Amino acid sequence: MDAITRDFYEERRRKWRRSAFWRGVLATVLLIAGSLALAGWFLRDAHPVGPHIARVEIWDVIYSDPWRDEMLVEIAEDDDARALILNIDSPGGTVVGSEALYLAIRQVAEAKPVVVTMDGAAASGAYMAAIAGDHLIARGNTITGSIGVIFEYVNFAELMDRVGVGVETIRSSDLKADASPLRELSPEGRAAEQALVDETQAWFRGLVAEARGLEGAALDAVTDGRTFTGRMAVENGLIDAIGGEAEALDWLESVEEGLSELPVETWALPEEEETLLPRFLGAVLGLDTRLPDLSMPNGPRLMAILK
Repeated sequence: MDAITRDFYEERRRKWRRSAFWRGVLATVLLIAGSLALAGWFLRDAHPVGPHIARVEIWDVIYSDPWRDEMLVEIAEDDDARALILNIDSPGGTVVGSEALYLAIRQVAEAKPVVVTMDGAAASGAYMAAIAGDHLIARGNTITGSIGVIFEYVNFAELMDRVGVGVETIRSSDLKADASPLRELSPEGRAAEQALVDETQAWFRGLVAEARGLEGAALDAVTDGRTFTGRMAVENGLIDAIGGEAEALDWLESVEEGLSELPVETWALPEEEETLLPRFLGAVLGLDTRLPDLSMPNGPRLMAILK
């Protein structure tokens, strides 16, 4: 082998050794990043340990959320969680979602003290959830109340007539799908939908009456859909006090001595479930591997929401 050929192969070996070194460095970095990402996933969803007061935040519009409700059941069953502070800042949401949240909070309240703190708003379906607690606290200017039910949808019938578009629908009866954006609601259909709203509102009123000890004119005055500030809500019996988390801790201390000395730990709602591989690739590559949220409302439904 001549000198030129020998030098050529020697240079190739040096290049291979350098590239092998950097490949090893890259593999090590990816392994460390992957390990940290996996640890982060498990630690993220891990619940606090040791005696503490659990804090759960209910913010934005309320929909059906089995992960949220399951977490509340876990709090009810966790002996380390000695009490619950439920922080609400929500205009309400679907009636079914608010009902499910109410029932989950009631499970906690049957096992340990639950105090509710209201921030900017805790109205309609959010107020429904709040009354599942034992003690309700709001800021003086919190918007609450709005106790009522809505069935609402967009109607394009007149617009379709103007542009000359028609839709043929074959129905099993005149009331089937009468509430449709494609046609005007008939008097019979309106009466049927109103009966549905009225029945649900009567159920909502019953929850308020039982939770807040209201009846007669006092109940009528707060369940006609109007909103109240926190100060007004104290006067009419919808909440118990003005304040925030400090006042919530004071109330817990009055219920059980020593509770206010425990740390307050936030229980975070778990993120949507993903298989291990998409979650790993998402963390390492910076990609969003989450599926669309199919639990969001996609059609007309009963709402208990601030309007």
